[in-house]
Amino acid sequence: MNLSIVIPLLNEEESLTELYNWIVRVVQSNSYSYEVIFIDDGSTDASWNVIEKLAEKDKNVKGIRFQKNYGKSQALHAGFKAAKGDVVITMDADLQDSPDEIPELYKLIKEAGHNLVSGWKKKRYDSKIRKNIPSKFFNWAARKTSGLELHDFNCGLKAYDKEVIKNINVHGEMHRYIPVLVKNAGFNKITEKVVTHQARKYGVTKFGMSRFINGFLDLITIWFVSKFGKRPMHFFGLLGTLMFMVGFFSAFYIGLMKLLRLYYYHTPTRLVTDNPWFYIAMTTMIIGTFFFLAGFLGEIIVRTETDVERYQIAKRTNI
Repeated sequence: MNLSIVIPLLNEEESLTELYNWIVRVVQSNSYSYEVIFIDDGSTDASWNVIEKLAEKDKNVKGIRFQKNYGKSQALHAGFKAAKGDVVITMDADLQDSPDEIPELYKLIKEAGHNLVSGWKKKRYDSKIRKNIPSKFFNWAARKTSGLELHDFNCGLKAYDKEVIKNINVHGEMHRYIPVLVKNAGFNKITEKVVTHQARKYGVTKFGMSRFINGFLDLITIWFVSKFGKRPMHFFGLLGTLMFMVGFFSAFYIGLMKLLRLYYYHTPTRLVTDNPWFYIAMTTMIIGTFFFLAGFLGEIIVRTETDVERYQIAKRTNI
């Protein structure tokens, strides 16, 4: 199969049929064998009914319905798991991504040999205050922390080689930084393509301002995991050891000075426990021990981790 088109969605009943017809027109005109996988992320409108009707008419349409809203990352995880095409293309269901980009994205994967092609919405029709300016900040931060020179990490329109989507684990809110996950998995042929961004035709955006706080926290998480995810002891163990040694030698110095004063000067000195620095030293040692234990437990978790699905699927169609 040439193409798998993965489309996560939430309450997009008005746009689904139009999007499907547009995709089919493009892929059939290019003679691609294909599948369209809709992942309904707990919609409360008639989106699933529309998907079922499309699936009855066209066996190339496949649907997955979540028990409730789990988030875009989980929807992409389910779609990637079900995808069978040599090239996997993701796009949003709100008609802001153009299916006319599919042939060029497909060629960049199959003919140019890229692992990932990320869309770049150079000209946007979103709110500048609520979306454009925060997006520019996070894209800048992602470039600095990852070393990837992409302009738009969070664009929903992307193309992947099949091997890529089978070797990355998208969860939490990590869909914003999929190019970073791809790079961390060892796939370095990553590029971007300027794509058309269209004004929303139906409905309203499903993302609020809280996504920017989550995005910042996820960026920190990805940075940490990329550096220490497979060796947590290198971070926590080193930090814990340093703190323990500082505390230990501080406590040793306090005790030694007390003994020297007694031996050489024969003068009474206050109790070690009356010295506030003694408690600072002890606290540093305890915290250092906790950090070391955190690294040890992290190593155990890394060595015993399993791929756990973080969502429940209620229904499937054509899968």
